Amino acid sequence: MGVFVKFWGTRGSIPTPGSWTRVYGGNTSCVEVRIDDTVFICDAGSGIRELGKDLLSRKPMPRDLHLLISHTHWDHIQGFPFFSPAHARDFRIHLYNVGKQDDSRYALLSGQMSSSYFPVTFGDLQAEIVSEALNGGTKIDGVKVKCVPTNHPGGCFGYTFEKDGKRIAYITDNELEIGDDADFPDGGNTGNLRGAPKDLIKAVRVADLLITDAQYTDAEYEERVGWGHSSIFSATDFAIQAEVGALALFHHDPECSDEEVDQRVEACRRRAARFESGLVVFAAREGVELKL
Repeated sequence: MGVFVKFWGTRGSIPTPGSWTRVYGGNTSCVEVRIDDTVFICDAGSGIRELGKDLLSRKPMPRDLHLLISHTHWDHIQGFPFFSPAHARDFRIHLYNVGKQDDSRYALLSGQMSSSYFPVTFGDLQAEIVSEALNGGTKIDGVKVKCVPTNHPGGCFGYTFEKDGKRIAYITDNELEIGDDADFPDGGNTGNLRGAPKDLIKAVRVADLLITDAQYTDAEYEERVGWGHSSIFSATDFAIQAEVGALALFHHDPECSDEEVDQRVEACRRRAARFESGLVVFAAREGVELKL
């Protein structure tokens, strides 16, 4: 019993296996949030394959799994066809769409398993797959789950989980620098925290853990404006303003080596110290489990 977070895939855009990514991992987005006996799965990137194998080995084995997809770009759904529980009769997978009239996640997960793309069709899966609607927010096994709109081409949602005073925020694929409250690039040079959308700050305020998109350095971001991802300093400033306990830099760029991720973490820690913040900063690392 308790609240646990485990990173199964931390990379953005495309899987990047290699010697230079083995510390932080090369699998794309998949994070497990386990609260008491309830298993939530945030995104179904290539990391969900290893999660599936692990779920099959657990005793007792969880029967109900709650899958929340931020959006349906390839790096967030490509692992689902290889998710072992989907091929087992023992499981019921609750697949959450944002609203009652929205079936995009269900439709696209099944669509990528058409015969043109994959030898096993969605209809061949043995698990019971139930399409559910969050309708902005709901309570699942006593856990308050809310969806949070983010700034990403084509639309995207983050999620927050809260129970017994513990709060986790999963906010990936979000471009903080563009928006009504944005303050970039001047915010990096004026000695002030960069602005972030007030609604987003409110949604994650005082979370124990914020997992958020921090794909680029400032220099990289200037070449990728409008791509839907944030710079590491904007993510840090967002976390400081939201007064979260810890920040996990997430959705690492596919060209970013382990050494470069380390450098980014240190840079963000220096920035937090500059603003006299007690924020704990680390990089999401594949295979690491946290107990909150």
